[in-house]
Amino acid sequence: MIQPSGGMFEVPLGEIWRYRDLVWMLAVRSVSTSYKQTVLGPFWYILQPLMVTAVFSFLFGRMAQFQSDRIPHYLFYMGGLVPWNFFSETVTKNSNIFVENSQIFSKVYFPRFCMPLAVVLSNMIPTLVQFGLFLAGLAFYLLKDNEWTNPSWLIVFTPLVFVQLAALALGVGCIVSAMSRRFRDLTYGVRVGLQLLMFGSAIVFPLTRIAPENRWLFFLNPVVPPIEFFRLAFVGRSLVEPWHLAMSAGISFGLLLIGLIMFHRADRNAMDTV
Repeated sequence: MIQPSGGMFEVPLGEIWRYRDLVWMLAVRSVSTSYKQTVLGPFWYILQPLMVTAVFSFLFGRMAQFQSDRIPHYLFYMGGLVPWNFFSETVTKNSNIFVENSQIFSKVYFPRFCMPLAVVLSNMIPTLVQFGLFLAGLAFYLLKDNEWTNPSWLIVFTPLVFVQLAALALGVGCIVSAMSRRFRDLTYGVRVGLQLLMFGSAIVFPLTRIAPENRWLFFLNPVVPPIEFFRLAFVGRSLVEPWHLAMSAGISFGLLLIGLIMFHRADRNAMDTV
């Protein structure tokens, strides 16, 4: 009989650690098969963010005349897309774990949370590539002595941005995955919701365009403070404050805890309902 160990609210963290090699193998497999049998292959890691940045720069920067706080358009849009893409891809891939892996789950037992962890690791590869493209643009503007490009010592804390976004994405993804085994519509709803959420996450316009009395609504979105901190560290302009980051971190790790519990509970009878 294939069944998880531990109680309904007991997350088997020790067991997950013993299967860390499996997590790594699943992540490597995901990366190697992402663009298998495609003409450009891994070059899509480079082309995709560049094309989106170019479209945003043209539509919102040139045609719609959205201001970017005088930050060069490339740095403004890419500075938002790098953390956002990591978050949205992790949520999307984790939102249907039980359904997509039902054939594996029904044949062999291993801690199911290894799958979401592998998704996080595999998504770090395109994120690192996009981060490299962002750094290349940053170096270009620094060499041009752009007065609105001022990196600061806060750069040393930017890895924590992706730690928080990973926690948030894991939490949201696990919650949706636990529920989508019964309600398949949630998978499609997540994709639409993420597209809408992007426009409320300070990706295409700066928060300075929002009336001061309404900005708190945007900072309730836990994705906004880490993205704004990322821009603050590398470009030097942002409205984010320490309490915004603290509140966002609290929400992120709170959702991660809820997601872990719901995911483990769903694991106990997932194969009976998928």
